[in-house]
Amino acid sequence: MRSKFNIIFALFCVLTLITCIDPYKPILKGYGSLLVVDGLLTDENISYTIKLSRTFQDQNTSPEKVTNANVTVTDDKNKAAYFNYRGNGIYKSDSLTFRAVPGSKYVLHVITQEGDEYESEQCLMQSVPDIDSVYFEKDQELANNNSENEDGIRIYINTQAGSDNLCFRWAFEETWKFRIPFPKRFDYINSNNIVPVKNYKEYCWKTRKSDEVVVHEVGSGVKGSLKGQPIYFIASAKSDRLMSEYSILVKQYSISKDEFEFWNSLKRLNENAGDIFALQPFSVLSNIRNVNNPKERILGFFQVSAIKQKRIFIPFSEVVRLRLPFYHSNECERIEKSPGEYSTQFGPPVTFDDLYAMFCITSNYSFVEPSYNEETHQMDKLVFTKPECANCELTGIPEKPVYWVDMK
Repeated sequence: MRSKFNIIFALFCVLTLITCIDPYKPILKGYGSLLVVDGLLTDENISYTIKLSRTFQDQNTSPEKVTNANVTVTDDKNKAAYFNYRGNGIYKSDSLTFRAVPGSKYVLHVITQEGDEYESEQCLMQSVPDIDSVYFEKDQELANNNSENEDGIRIYINTQAGSDNLCFRWAFEETWKFRIPFPKRFDYINSNNIVPVKNYKEYCWKTRKSDEVVVHEVGSGVKGSLKGQPIYFIASAKSDRLMSEYSILVKQYSISKDEFEFWNSLKRLNENAGDIFALQPFSVLSNIRNVNNPKERILGFFQVSAIKQKRIFIPFSEVVRLRLPFYHSNECERIEKSPGEYSTQFGPPVTFDDLYAMFCITSNYSFVEPSYNEETHQMDKLVFTKPECANCELTGIPEKPVYWVDMK
């Protein structure tokens, strides 16, 4: 009896401890919403974008967009360019009336609906040397807390250092052609009416802009060129990027020392996020201030730089040549089912129409095609898969990009 009582008492204690644990949502005293500014001026003939938002305390809350502000950019000749509000905290310039040029200096001005006035430092647009080449080589990178090596390719660039360019930033935009494993070839109307899909899509394209911070500071007095600057690593077995054809557009910016420190600080914070032994959070510099309250903290940086860019293509044959591991998706499965698998002696026989309804209407699978018996040539199964495994337009775009070059 004593032993039984001890077990019951122990279970009671455990259940009491478990049920008394409530989520802890700390309320940060002194928290203030901070203005976040994201803007980039280049010498491209495009409409420039300034994004304005405010920080938020709750991680489950979306950032608050700053709406209907007065946003202008003024050059060193006192010529102002106005940015029109386009919604969602985004402000756009008119490409027909304003284009930034190297050698000029620019200041960002923001006046919010509440009357708060913000201004950036005067920023010089420096010229940028040409990118000599963008290339790739087979490489490895540590993964899973440095416990294993991943094989893949690393993208590099060679560029001129320039006489006045001591700090650089690189961004990139990657596009890749991909094939879905089980393209939808037929539409199911009923068991007597299964029609081929006209112009079904087997290949689509995906595009992603980089979120990596890649910066470099050239040593004082160093001239000549930068050779073998690493830009990006792609693990060949981790995604479908290299399974058909891949392209990367590398963009090169010449930045000031202050902007280099801004990006380098962000990089250090991101690299140490989640590590209890990491550096403590520190203030990230900004070149924007509140005109009437210089002590107010502002997040973000008004970026001004000329730009040079270069694109390369990497066909699947290069992955084969380098003997890299291939990507295999575990998310796509070809499901072949016949009505006989679900029929019972206690109810009416399951039909092909019942089978279609079961998978496509009730369970949201996609019908791919019918399957026929090799001997009787009669339809004996229906083939299903997940929608994203049958329709490439769910994860990509079917139109070939205008810049795309099909490689052999």
